[in-house]
Amino acid sequence: MTRIEIDTPHGPARAELHCAEEGVAALLLGHGAGGGILSKDLVAATRAAQAAGVHVALVEQPYRVAGRRAPAPARQLDEAWLAVVDELADRFDGLPLVFGGRSSGARVACRTAGGGQAAAVLCLAFPEHPPGKPEKSRQAELDGVEVPTLVVQGERDPFGRPRAGPHHEVVMLAGTHSLDADLDGLSRTVGEWLGRVLRPLT
Repeated sequence: MTRIEIDTPHGPARAELHCAEEGVAALLLGHGAGGGILSKDLVAATRAAQAAGVHVALVEQPYRVAGRRAPAPARQLDEAWLAVVDELADRFDGLPLVFGGRSSGARVACRTAGGGQAAAVLCLAFPEHPPGKPEKSRQAELDGVEVPTLVVQGERDPFGRPRAGPHHEVVMLAGTHSLDADLDGLSRTVGEWLGRVLRPLT
């Protein structure tokens, strides 16, 4: 594991690199709004990706690196993420990049997939709407992604259940927004999906 700091327009971000033996792609994973990169679902996805021959970068947004709990505005999150993408694209030497993350990090991955030229997007616990407010849907962020996308969602997630679409599939697992009730199922789902979507690109 290697940890690097990356300058962004909103302060330094940090990336923790977990490399596969022979990487065919790289998966960039962002954290949730109030959590870090050590959440159980991100750790499980990292291990599954490495086993599938995919390098992983766990990305900490500048507000977390600075020790703040409250997330930055969406525009700042997206700009910082794309600065990290630029740096890691060079480091991973032209390999296909899969954007991803949990909750808020999944939203960032969706919003930046086009601009950052992501090959695919992995959403863990996509927050379809704030708890108890289904009228405030974020489905448009998901529907705007035009590359293969996997959403892994807890069956009892208070943030709702995203709809599947032409480019994205939704897999429901036992559990809530934390996605820690069926980590084996999560690992299996992520590993199989990565193998499937990356096969045409490698």
